[in-house]
Parts: sequence; C-alpha cells; structure tokens
Amino acid sequence: MMTSSSAHIHYDVVSVQEADPLIADSLLAELPAMNAAADTRELAELLITLSGRARALCAHRLPPPVQGLAVMRDLGIVLGSIKRHGTEPLDVVPELTPLLLALGRQTDLVPRDTVQHYTSWNPPGARRRTYTDDEQETWLQDSVSHVFPDLSASLSISETLVDLDPRDTRFAANARLLARTVHSMLEAIDSVTARVSPIFFAQEMRPYFEEITVDGTEYLGPAAAQVPLWLVDLCLWASDRNADAYGSFLSESLQYALPDWRDFHGRHHHRPSLVTRLSNLMMADPRRTSPALIESAKAVGDLLRTLKTFRGRHITIAKKAYAEDVRLYENGSGGAPIALLQEILDLTRENENLIRSRHRPAPRAAGAA
Repeated sequence: MMTSSSAHIHYDVVSVQEADPLIADSLLAELPAMNAAADTRELAELLITLSGRARALCAHRLPPPVQGLAVMRDLGIVLGSIKRHGTEPLDVVPELTPLLLALGRQTDLVPRDTVQHYTSWNPPGARRRTYTDDEQETWLQDSVSHVFPDLSASLSISETLVDLDPRDTRFAANARLLARTVHSMLEAIDSVTARVSPIFFAQEMRPYFEEITVDGTEYLGPAAAQVPLWLVDLCLWASDRNADAYGSFLSESLQYALPDWRDFHGRHHHRPSLVTRLSNLMMADPRRTSPALIESAKAVGDLLRTLKTFRGRHITIAKKAYAEDVRLYENGSGGAPIALLQEILDLTRENENLIRSRHRPAPRAAGAA
C-alpha cells in the first residue's frame, strides 16, 4: 500500500512518461514488428530480457514508485503481446510473478498494466509503446488519455455537489461545470469514430487486451473499458438507482481504478444520489416555486443528456466492432456484453426523463389568481 508521500505519483504523468528504468526504448521499438510477424520466439526472448533487467533493478529493494509504474508499463505491453499470440506470459517467465505482485502493492494497483500505463503514462513521440505500427492505435491511445484530467476533476466537482442543497444557487453552476468535464468523453468518442475503424479495433487491437493470470488470478488487459465514467454516474444516479448488471460490473471494475477513485466510490456508493435528492425535493414542492431548484434540475437534466449522448454513440461503435461478421470475441475488452451497454444507456435515459418530468412547473389550478 502506498504511503501518503507517494500518493501523488499517479498524477505525475510527465515523470512516469520520461522514466525508462529498464532501458527499454530501443527494445520496445521492435515490438510492433514482432507482433506483426507473430514471432513468439522473439517475444519470449524480449520478455525474458526485460524480466531479467526488472528483477536485477529490484533485487534489493523496489525503485521509487514513479519508476515502478514505468517498469510495469514496459513489462505489461510485452505480457499482453505474448498472450495475444496464444501463450500465458507467466508460463514463459514464472519468476516474474513475485515482482509483479510487489509492484502492484507498491503502486496500489493490480499486478499488471492498466489503461493508465498504456495511455497516460506512455511516452509521447518516438518513445511511444504500441502493440502495432498502425497510427489508429496511437489515435486510440490519445483519445483515452485526453479524458483522464477531466474525469479526475469530476471527483472534486461531484464532492461539492453532494454537499450542496439543490436549492442553493451554486448547485446548478457546479452541475454545468461537471457537464463540461463529461463533454470531453463526447469529443474522445467522436475522435475514435472518425479515426479508428471498428474492424481494426475488433480484429487487431482487441486481442491484445485479453486477461492474463498472475498468481492464480485473472486480470483484464489495459483497455478503454477501464476508463471510469462511473465516477460521474455514482453520485449522479448510480448509488441508489442502479441495476444488478451494471452494479456487478462496477464492483468488478473497481480494482482497476486509481486508489483515490476507489476511495471516492467507498465514500459515496451508499449515499442518496443527486437524482434522488432532486426528485424528492421537487415532489415535496408541487408548485416548483424555487427558481434555484428548477435551475438545478435543468442543469442535472442537461448533464444526463450529455451522458446519454455519449452512451448512444458508444453502443453504436460497439455494435459495429462486435457484429457477427467482424468480432473475434463475444464480450468487450472490459469483459462485458453489448447488453450491459444497453442497460446503462436505458438507466441514464430513465433518470434523465425523471428529472425532465419533475422540473417542469406544475400547472396552475383552475380559477387560481
């Protein structure tokens, strides 16, 4: 478990990107060619080489946590490459298992690479670590890494909203601010739609995100499905207006989140959601006489509409990537079926409709002055 002094490492993006503790830049530059040739012998030799360097680096004690994140990043992309070509990677280097477990404990993450390792903590430019040499992969990485700052910002905004009365004039302003952070997700998915072919994702990229087994436990690969949009859902509606499938998926996905994101979930997953609080207040005020409450409801309705739009576009892409004549896998890279995406879209729409119906002023009684 990390100490408080090292808790900032997950946001020290530039330092992790710059780190090359395994002196792996030139070796990993050859990885796309190895993958394209399905050269399992060269891939195994690469993993053995990097494993040897990592164990030598950590022989007496682990390097600083920033270096630890970079070590996991560089080992992880080779682990995923070997699994993509049909071999469980730790069968090749079983002696690497204790180090992966130690790095996971040190950085308070799972004992393999996550979507942050693959995107945010990945060096830019010529040092970029990729599975393929197709520019669509870098576009996919960039679209994901660009959303993380806004998702992190959503935590503090959500905390503020939870502590505000919806009749407070500051509530609507903060809800609109949260909607702007969510809008980056729309921009990201539009970028993916425009630049990344569903066939490329389904047939070229998806196989690299398969789970690997570490010490008897399976861990999913560093796919975009780990991007935690639930950080917004949780306080907005999912804490008490969820359904079983999404709730179970969220619980399983939580282990791949950053530590303070998991802490955020722990603080809020049993608290009344913003939708519930707004709905109760509007039901208690049948004349809807509070202008601030009406503005808060409008702002939350707009936020839900933005989320609904994102989910609609996401499911459209997913249906193309997992169509019968395209897909190689039944489920998405996060382990969930298309049906779950539809459930989340339906839940988002239901909550939006609830708020939209409640924030309209009640009709005046006949004969009222």
